Formats: sequence, structure tokens, C-alpha cells
Amino acid sequence: MSRQGKRYHQAMSIENNSITLEEVARLAGVSTSTVSRYLSGTHVVSEEKVAAIEGSIKRLNYRPNLVARGLATGRTMTVGVLTQEVSNSFFNEAVRGVEDVLASHNYEAIFVSGHWNKVEEERRLMSLVGRRVDGVILLLADLDDTLMDRHAQGVPMVFLGRQSASTRVHSLGFDHYTGACEAVRHLIELGHRKIAFIAGAQDRLDAVERWRGYHDTLVAAGLPFDERLVANGGYVETGGVTAMNTLLDRGLPFTAVFAANDDSAYGAMLAMYRRGMSVPDDMSIVGYDDLPHSSFSLPPLTSVRQPLRDLGREAASAVVALIEGHKPPRATVAKLELIVRESTKAVPLGG
Repeated sequence: MSRQGKRYHQAMSIENNSITLEEVARLAGVSTSTVSRYLSGTHVVSEEKVAAIEGSIKRLNYRPNLVARGLATGRTMTVGVLTQEVSNSFFNEAVRGVEDVLASHNYEAIFVSGHWNKVEEERRLMSLVGRRVDGVILLLADLDDTLMDRHAQGVPMVFLGRQSASTRVHSLGFDHYTGACEAVRHLIELGHRKIAFIAGAQDRLDAVERWRGYHDTLVAAGLPFDERLVANGGYVETGGVTAMNTLLDRGLPFTAVFAANDDSAYGAMLAMYRRGMSVPDDMSIVGYDDLPHSSFSLPPLTSVRQPLRDLGREAASAVVALIEGHKPPRATVAKLELIVRESTKAVPLGG
């Protein structure tokens, strides 16, 4: 056995007071190396042996010492995850996918939030790197490519949300523009000609792309673009309430609204409810993201679906592959789908 292997098994023996890796193996009727491979997740172990090992671990109440394992392998068994708001429904879905995969590979996630602030994002990234995480996943960060490229030289990094120009950063992008086009096109096909837009923060690329999709689809259909039918909702429920009230108070006629995300759509529907308006009889509305709550809102919300949990899993799989020296899956762009529900309704042409 190599010197590193001996250190590994010695470290793994410091568990649950006196329970050792060898005792787990003896009770399971397998070799110590088989238990080691199973715990590290680095090799395939037969189902029969997995059942025996898990039964032995349960009977002995054996708990692997991840800190000791990290000392032996040179890893911390942690992955840093930079989100924007951990309480945000969008990030919750992606994070659940990340956690699913990391847990299956015995990695723990360390979550930090950038709060949509570029300076804060950089500070949080520096903190994660300083904690010597084995890899980093960035969710919709606004960091410069040069900054990410510099940090990616020392730690595997996966960017979820847009394509990075850095060849060292593995990117998984969203096609925000196409998704917005589909949302607005759906309303136009239903006969709507005066369509308002509740935008996201215009200092963010995804929000700008969704605004472009709204604008370009109107123009392509021969409909006028009126900036007075655009209000900023900031991607949050309260912003959706304020934006919808602003649009209605301007007194301009419109029969439909496209909200840049589901959270702002929820707020917009609340604003209409408080004004005695009915969705979709008085106003049709389309959201973006298709969060789990959207199928249970009243009425259920038509929305552009992004497979957030699947993308979270894909990001985690990619960072684990990079950490372990394997080639990550090929970078992809999320496939979007318009999910039509009861919040949209056809109107006569010219409505």
C-alpha cells in the first residue's frame, strides 16, 4: 500500500470513537479497500457489496470523518456555490439540483449570496477560494471574465447562467432572448396587440436579453414599441406589484403583460386582484422560469420553463468531473419550453 493510501486509511479510522474502517469491512465480509472505494465514490462497487457495506455501517453507527479524509486526499470535500439570493425561488430550484449531485459524490456545498451586487459577488468568491473549496459553481453572477479566468487557474469553476469567454471556466448558458420571444409571440398569436412588459434590473445581462426579446418580437410582428408600456419589477414579487400599479396608473390601454420572471408575475397578479381585475378575462399574463408555485397560482401561470433543477445537477456534475481530473460534460444551452396555463386567453384581432 502506498504512503498516501496508509494515511488515508489511518485518517478514516478516526471515526465514532473506536469504530474503524477495518471493522466495517470485516462485518460486511469485504476488503477494506472495497469499503474505501465505496465511501470515496471513485469506483463502481457491486450492488451486493453496497448492501453489505451499508448494513455494516448502520449496525456499527460508523460515520466517515470527512475532514480526516480531506487531509489524506488533499481535498476539503467542499464546493462553493455563489447564488444571488438563497431565499429566491429561482435559485432554490437550481440549488436543489446542485445538492442532489454533490451529496451523491460525498461533497458538501458552501452557499454564499452576491445580492445582485458585483462588488459583493467578487468578495464572496474570494471568501470561497480562501476557504480552499475544491470547486466553485457560480449562479447568474455578473463577474468579469478576466476575474473568473484568474481564479479558475487555481480552482475548478462552473458558470451557470451565461457563456463565459474564459476557456478555463465551464459554462452552461440560458437563451433568455429566445425564451422572451416565445412568451411575447404566444400573446400575439392569441390576438393581443397592446402588450406591456415588467422588466428585470437592466444592469443584468439576462434582463437585457429578455427586454430585447420583448422589443424585437413586437417589431417583427409589425406592432409599435411604446416605452411607456415598460416598467421595472426587479425580479421580485414586490417589484411586480409596483410595476403593475405603475403601468395601470399611466392610463394607457393594454390587454396583456409579459413579466420577466414568475416572481414579478405573482406580484402583478396581486396588484390586479386588488384593483378588482380578473386574469385572464381582463388581462392575460405570461411569466418566465416556470417555478413550482406557478402551476398552483390563481390562476395557474403561463410561463417559459427553464429546467432549473436539471441545470443545477448538470453544473454539479461538471464541477465534480473537473475536481477529479475528468473531462466535464459538453457545455450546453438550456432547452426552453412555453407552458400554457389559464393565465392567458385569446382576444379578437385588434384587441
